[in-house]
Amino acid sequence: MFAAVMFTTHNHPKWLQKTLWGFSVQSYRDFEIIIADDGSTAETRELVESMKSEIDIPIRHIWHEDDGFQKCRALNNAILASGGEYLIFTDGDCIPHPDFVKNHIDLAAENTMLSGGYFKLPIEVSRAITRQNIIDGHCTRPGWLLKHGVPFTPKLVKLLSNPTLAAFLDKLTITRTTWNGHSSSTWKKHILTTNGFDERMQYGGQDREFGERLMNMGIKPRQVRHRCSCVHLDHGRGYACPESIARNRRIRQHTRSNKVTRTEFGIESSVEMPAEYT
Repeated sequence: MFAAVMFTTHNHPKWLQKTLWGFSVQSYRDFEIIIADDGSTAETRELVESMKSEIDIPIRHIWHEDDGFQKCRALNNAILASGGEYLIFTDGDCIPHPDFVKNHIDLAAENTMLSGGYFKLPIEVSRAITRQNIIDGHCTRPGWLLKHGVPFTPKLVKLLSNPTLAAFLDKLTITRTTWNGHSSSTWKKHILTTNGFDERMQYGGQDREFGERLMNMGIKPRQVRHRCSCVHLDHGRGYACPESIARNRRIRQHTRSNKVTRTEFGIESSVEMPAEYT
């Protein structure tokens, strides 16, 4: 099955490069990478062009002008550009486990969305991770992280590679099964039916609202946080503001209360898709 992995980025080329290195060594290879660029400068474009010649997974770079935090618009453009029948979403500041794509594909099922997990790294470790650490798969292993300054926490079990244990832990977890921007997936046809992400929403719960519409449609959420995991590189969030969080909360409440399945402010209301960087 041909899949598309997509994620947003905005002026953080060092973290983006680490994410791309992570996807260059996936055990499952039949996928494309779509970078949904939320208005980055030429430095990001130059990095992407250099990475296209470095790794053998197809990369598409979809860009629009900087207009503040517009993750939803960027992702809708990426969805339109994708050629995969199955779409896997993560973030441009996350390094995937080497079996990240494989596990999403293996666990995919009709009328289902997968809800994966992540482990957040301290800033010092985020900066210290090298290309070789990623290529070798070390930086997504609990033992390596503990040796390199990550304090012990039970959350490290999300990075265990034993599939039987991971499946057992996914059954035991009490964490809500939601659409998570760092690791979630479903079929493209479902995403088109719900009209993608709501472009009225900026930072704060926009991924969750999208998942809530999928569930209102009858798409069954499946917990895979221990089987489809990644490590999250630390960074600031200067784009967070109380006004957008409050507005998004109202939209989410409307979606839940009215069992909304399709937004009027999604893919079909988007402006014309920007040209792909070549």
